[in-house]
Amino acid sequence: MTKPPLKMAPINATTAQSREAAVQRRARFAEEMRQSKTVRRLVTPEGAAIQLRLASVAERAGAFMIDLAIQWAIVIATLMGLSYMGSALSPGSANIAFAFWLVFFFFLRNFYYIFFEIGQRGATPGKRILGLRVAARDGGRLTANSVLARNFIREIEIGLPFQFVLMGGDQFGAWMALFGLLWSGVFLLFPVFNKDKMRVGDLLAGTWVIKAPKAKLMEDIASSSARPEAASRFAFTPAQTDAYGIHELHVLEDVLRQSTAEIKAQVAGRIRTKIGWSRIDGEADVAFLEAYYAALRKRLEQRMLLGDRKSDKFDVR
Repeated sequence: MTKPPLKMAPINATTAQSREAAVQRRARFAEEMRQSKTVRRLVTPEGAAIQLRLASVAERAGAFMIDLAIQWAIVIATLMGLSYMGSALSPGSANIAFAFWLVFFFFLRNFYYIFFEIGQRGATPGKRILGLRVAARDGGRLTANSVLARNFIREIEIGLPFQFVLMGGDQFGAWMALFGLLWSGVFLLFPVFNKDKMRVGDLLAGTWVIKAPKAKLMEDIASSSARPEAASRFAFTPAQTDAYGIHELHVLEDVLRQSTAEIKAQVAGRIRTKIGWSRIDGEADVAFLEAYYAALRKRLEQRMLLGDRKSDKFDVR
């Protein structure tokens, strides 16, 4: 007597959905863990904690290749122009012109990165294209000493390995070249083997290379959070609202949205000191911050309408 075939139990739809949701949660958690490895918490001089996303090794390498291509394009273009002009010059004049070109090449090679990174944006053209910038790890302003330190060490990290490769000669010279190449490789590969993706120059200068998407004014929280009757008590002068820029506006918004009462009090105290504000009787810290946020935002919007974009408190243009 044959047994009837076994019937498969129907798959419970709820169980399948639960399994799919669990897979999605695990995938989302894994992605959050991966992203958190590149996020660093930074406390600004105003006492507010913000999160910065570090640039990856690939992004930094891509920015470097773009900058290198720009440098070589300038070198080749000027050399071709010099060659074209050399045919019309006497041998002595051509030699002088070539000597000036060598000086130009020296400054281009050694001061290209310094010229751009020491400016307001703290980024070379390659970094700007990929949305990166150099920032101080202590949350302060990027100083000239930091920029000089991180860029002068580049010759050891990048230039020295190529010089060792080009060394030739006897067997002793070949061994020295191999040893020098391995020694230089420690500097060259240093960003790959540290969690902050720093070059040796960054380590010495106290800097990071971070993701810096184009800053824009966030959604105004003053219209929903600030009380008109409280805001009307505050009258800030243009000089007081010009003390900060878009970056500080974003930080202040994070403080109003997420921070504790203690942090709000600390930030309010620092802003009062910065702008020279005398505290009014019965003035609440939250009310002051909301009123200053509204005034700062209004001032920044007025300046942007006139084509004057103040990126942060260090932008004094």
